[in-house]
Amino acid sequence: MSDTPQIPESADEDQLPEGARHVARLLAGMGHDQPIVLLPATGKTSAEAAAGLGCEVAQIAKSIIFRRAADDTPVLVIASGINRVDEKKVAAQVGELARADARFVKEKTGYSIGGVSPIGHVVSPVTLIDEDLLKLASLWAAAGHPHAVFNLTPQQLVAMTGAPVVDVALRG
Repeated sequence: MSDTPQIPESADEDQLPEGARHVARLLAGMGHDQPIVLLPATGKTSAEAAAGLGCEVAQIAKSIIFRRAADDTPVLVIASGINRVDEKKVAAQVGELARADARFVKEKTGYSIGGVSPIGHVVSPVTLIDEDLLKLASLWAAAGHPHAVFNLTPQQLVAMTGAPVVDVALRG
């Protein structure tokens, strides 16, 4: 697979599910010029999203929500699709973690699992970006719905979130 995928057609904003419309409005407000793309099949996993986009799994910037145990603050880790997140590394950055169930994710982000965007959360999360994403030229992130994604560069991701870039990957 190449770094220039054969992407599905972009959707007009009025064709988008509500969560994706929210993300589209936020992106437009930021001056982001890449459209929201609706995948023909679900993008709930990095492999499914990559297959639908024709890109490498590493290019999927997956958003994983944890719950900080001390205060129930949402913790967003944006990781490369090929990496498993090392919860000990994340905890060393933000404090002890606890499980974030589907209800917590929806309540704190406004998005369902599989469609969590890196931007536009109901409650501003503590956010960390996987340093491995900065090795890539192009990324794809969820856009508020399991079928919706948008393209961006690692530098745009850092600018949009204001998050630190750290080592979060589980190394074997």
